[in-house]
Amino acid sequence: MRGRPTIFNEEQLIEKAQKVFWEKGFNATSLEDLLQAMQIGSGSFYNTFKGGKKEVFSKAVQLRRRGLSDFKKELMQSESPIDLIKDFFRSLAQTDRYTHLLGCLIVNTIIEMTFVDDTFEDEAVSVLKEMEQLYIWAIAKAQQEGKMKNQTSPEILGRYLVTFWSGFNVIRRMYPDNEVLKTQIEMQLSILN
Repeated sequence: MRGRPTIFNEEQLIEKAQKVFWEKGFNATSLEDLLQAMQIGSGSFYNTFKGGKKEVFSKAVQLRRRGLSDFKKELMQSESPIDLIKDFFRSLAQTDRYTHLLGCLIVNTIIEMTFVDDTFEDEAVSVLKEMEQLYIWAIAKAQQEGKMKNQTSPEILGRYLVTFWSGFNVIRRMYPDNEVLKTQIEMQLSILN
C-alpha cells in the first residue's frame, strides 16, 4: 500500500528551511523549527529528506549557489560587469533592517562550521571562491577595456571584494542603517575606480 502522494514542492520547502537556517544557523535550528517553517510533519520530512537536517541544510546552501549562478549569467551578458558589481553592493544600502541583521548565509556558515563540519564549511567556501572568480574576471575585463584606473592584480582585488563582502555582513549587523552603510560601501568601492 502506498502512502499519501507528495503534495508539496521540494524547492519551496528548502526555501522555507533556508530562512530558518539563515536566522539561527545550523546548530541552533531544531527539527521542530524546520517542521514548523516547512509546515510538514516529521514523517513527510524524513520521507522527502532521507539525510534529515543535514541534507536540508546542504540543499539550502546550494540554493544560494544557484543565486550566484544567476548573477554570473547577468555579469557575462553585461556591457559593464564591473558596474553591475558596484550596483549590487550599492543596492545593499537599500535593504531593510531585518535583511541587514541576517547577514549572508554563506559567510554565516563558514563562521559557524569552521572546526565543526568540514563538509558544510567546504561547500560554503566553494561558493565564496566562485564569487571571487567572478570578481576577478570582471575586474580583468574592466582593466583591459580601460574602465579602471587601478591596475592592481585582479586576483588581489577579487579577494579584496570577498573580504569586503564578508566584513560587510558583520558591519551591517552592527549598523543596520542604510545611510551609514551607503558611506561605507562607497568608500570600499572607490578601489575599483
